[in-house]
Amino acid sequence: MSRSIVLGSALTMTDLVSSPISMDWILSGKPHARSKLLAKSHDGTSYVVVWECSAGRFEWHYTEDETVTIILGEVFITENGEERRLGQGDMAFFPAGSSCVWRVADRVRKVAVMRKSLGYPLGFGVRAWYKLLRIIGQGDKSPLTPALSPES
Repeated sequence: MSRSIVLGSALTMTDLVSSPISMDWILSGKPHARSKLLAKSHDGTSYVVVWECSAGRFEWHYTEDETVTIILGEVFITENGEERRLGQGDMAFFPAGSSCVWRVADRVRKVAVMRKSLGYPLGFGVRAWYKLLRIIGQGDKSPLTPALSPES
Protein backbone atom coordinates (compact mmCIF):
# COMPACT_ATOMS: atom_id res chain seq x y z
CA MET A 1 0.00 0.00 0.00
CA SER A 2 1.23 3.47 -0.86
CA ARG A 3 2.30 5.88 1.86
CA SER A 4 1.39 8.92 -0.24
CA ILE A 5 -0.41 11.87 1.31
CA VAL A 6 -4.06 12.05 0.23
CA LEU A 7 -5.37 15.42 -0.92
CA GLY A 8 -8.82 16.36 -2.18
CA SER A 9 -11.56 18.94 -2.07
CA ALA A 10 -14.49 17.42 -0.20
CA LEU A 11 -16.59 20.50 -0.93
CA THR A 12 -16.48 20.19 -4.72
CA MET A 13 -16.19 16.40 -5.05
CA THR A 14 -18.76 15.06 -7.53
CA ASP A 15 -18.01 11.33 -7.80
CA LEU A 16 -19.84 10.21 -4.67
CA VAL A 17 -21.75 6.92 -4.96
CA SER A 18 -25.12 5.94 -3.52
CA SER A 19 -24.88 4.89 0.13
CA PRO A 20 -28.46 4.09 1.21
CA ILE A 21 -29.63 4.66 4.75
CA SER A 22 -31.26 1.57 6.27
CA MET A 23 -35.02 1.75 5.63
CA ASP A 24 -35.59 0.78 9.28
CA TRP A 25 -33.81 3.97 10.36
CA ILE A 26 -35.80 6.44 8.19
CA LEU A 27 -38.43 8.31 10.21
CA SER A 28 -39.70 10.74 7.53
CA GLY A 29 -38.93 11.94 4.02
CA LYS A 30 -36.84 10.15 1.42
CA PRO A 31 -33.25 10.95 2.35
CA HIS A 32 -30.76 9.91 -0.30
CA ALA A 33 -27.19 9.51 0.95
CA ARG A 34 -24.01 9.34 -1.14
CA SER A 35 -20.41 8.89 -0.06
CA LYS A 36 -16.82 8.37 -1.14
CA LEU A 37 -13.96 6.73 0.72
CA LEU A 38 -11.03 9.18 0.72
CA ALA A 39 -8.39 7.40 2.78
CA LYS A 40 -7.84 4.40 5.00
CA SER A 41 -5.15 3.82 7.63
CA HIS A 42 -2.58 1.12 6.98
CA ASP A 43 -3.82 -0.92 9.95
CA GLY A 44 -7.45 -0.67 8.75
CA THR A 45 -8.74 0.80 12.01
CA SER A 46 -9.42 4.31 10.68
CA TYR A 47 -10.81 5.80 7.50
CA VAL A 48 -12.03 9.10 6.08
CA VAL A 49 -15.14 9.59 3.94
CA VAL A 50 -17.10 12.40 2.37
CA TRP A 51 -20.82 11.84 2.94
CA GLU A 52 -23.83 13.86 1.90
CA CYS A 53 -27.55 13.48 2.33
CA SER A 54 -30.73 15.09 1.01
CA ALA A 55 -33.70 16.13 3.15
CA GLY A 56 -35.17 13.67 5.61
CA ARG A 57 -35.25 12.54 9.20
CA PHE A 58 -33.60 9.31 10.34
CA GLU A 59 -31.99 7.49 13.23
CA TRP A 60 -28.25 6.85 13.17
CA HIS A 61 -26.56 4.17 15.24
CA TYR A 62 -22.76 4.43 15.56
CA THR A 63 -20.82 1.15 15.54
CA GLU A 64 -17.45 2.92 15.63
CA ASP A 65 -16.17 6.29 16.83
CA GLU A 66 -16.97 9.01 14.30
CA THR A 67 -15.75 12.59 14.16
CA VAL A 68 -17.51 14.80 11.61
CA THR A 69 -17.00 18.27 10.24
CA ILE A 70 -19.92 19.80 8.34
CA ILE A 71 -18.69 21.39 5.13
CA LEU A 72 -21.98 22.26 3.42
CA GLY A 73 -25.52 22.79 4.64
CA GLU A 74 -26.80 21.95 8.08
CA VAL A 75 -28.24 19.11 10.13
CA PHE A 76 -30.18 19.03 13.37
CA ILE A 77 -29.12 16.26 15.75
CA THR A 78 -31.44 15.05 18.51
CA GLU A 79 -30.11 13.06 21.44
CA ASN A 80 -32.05 12.45 24.67
CA GLY A 81 -34.75 14.90 23.53
CA GLU A 82 -32.29 17.78 22.97
CA GLU A 83 -31.91 19.09 19.42
CA ARG A 84 -28.66 20.76 18.33
CA ARG A 85 -27.75 22.39 15.03
CA LEU A 86 -24.54 21.59 13.20
CA GLY A 87 -23.69 23.96 10.34
CA GLN A 88 -20.78 24.64 8.05
CA GLY A 89 -17.50 24.43 10.00
CA ASP A 90 -19.04 22.72 13.02
CA MET A 91 -17.48 19.52 14.38
CA ALA A 92 -19.03 16.71 16.41
CA PHE A 93 -17.81 13.45 17.92
CA PHE A 94 -20.11 10.43 18.11
CA PRO A 95 -18.68 7.58 20.24
CA ALA A 96 -19.26 3.98 19.21
CA GLY A 97 -22.48 2.68 20.73
CA SER A 98 -24.27 6.03 20.67
CA SER A 99 -27.43 6.83 18.69
CA CYS A 100 -29.23 9.99 17.66
CA VAL A 101 -31.77 11.32 15.17
CA TRP A 102 -30.56 13.35 12.18
CA ARG A 103 -32.92 15.90 10.60
CA VAL A 104 -31.69 17.30 7.30
CA ALA A 105 -33.86 20.21 6.09
CA ASP A 106 -32.30 20.54 2.63
CA ARG A 107 -28.86 18.97 2.17
CA VAL A 108 -25.79 18.31 4.30
CA ARG A 109 -22.24 17.27 3.39
CA LYS A 110 -19.66 16.19 5.93
CA VAL A 111 -16.17 14.81 6.16
CA ALA A 112 -16.15 11.94 8.62
CA VAL A 113 -13.22 10.23 10.29
CA MET A 114 -14.16 6.80 11.60
CA ARG A 115 -12.10 4.74 14.02
CA LYS A 116 -12.72 1.14 15.00
CA SER A 117 -12.29 0.44 18.68
CA LEU A 118 -9.49 -1.94 19.63
CA GLY A 119 -11.30 -3.16 22.72
CA TYR A 120 -9.98 -2.86 26.24
CA PRO A 121 -7.19 -5.49 26.36
CA LEU A 122 -5.64 -4.56 23.03
CA GLY A 123 -6.27 -0.83 23.52
CA PHE A 124 -4.58 -0.98 26.94
CA GLY A 125 -1.57 -2.71 25.37
CA VAL A 126 -1.28 -0.07 22.64
CA ARG A 127 -1.47 2.78 25.19
CA ALA A 128 1.19 1.08 27.34
CA TRP A 129 3.45 0.66 24.28
CA TYR A 130 3.16 4.35 23.36
CA LYS A 131 3.80 5.39 26.95
CA LEU A 132 6.96 3.28 26.99
CA LEU A 133 8.09 4.89 23.71
CA ARG A 134 7.56 8.37 25.23
CA ILE A 135 9.51 7.40 28.37
CA ILE A 136 12.52 6.30 26.32
CA GLY A 137 12.27 9.37 24.08
CA GLN A 138 10.97 7.62 20.97
CA GLY A 139 7.38 8.85 21.17
CA ASP A 140 5.47 10.80 18.56
CA LYS A 141 7.17 14.09 17.66
CA SER A 142 4.14 15.59 15.90
CA PRO A 143 3.42 19.22 16.89
CA LEU A 144 -0.29 18.32 16.88
CA THR A 145 -0.09 15.72 19.64
CA PRO A 146 1.51 17.26 22.77
CA ALA A 147 -1.90 17.64 24.46
CA LEU A 148 -3.44 14.57 22.80
CA SER A 149 -1.57 11.45 23.83
CA PRO A 150 -2.70 7.87 23.05
CA GLU A 151 -3.72 7.50 26.69
CA SER A 152 -6.28 10.33 26.41
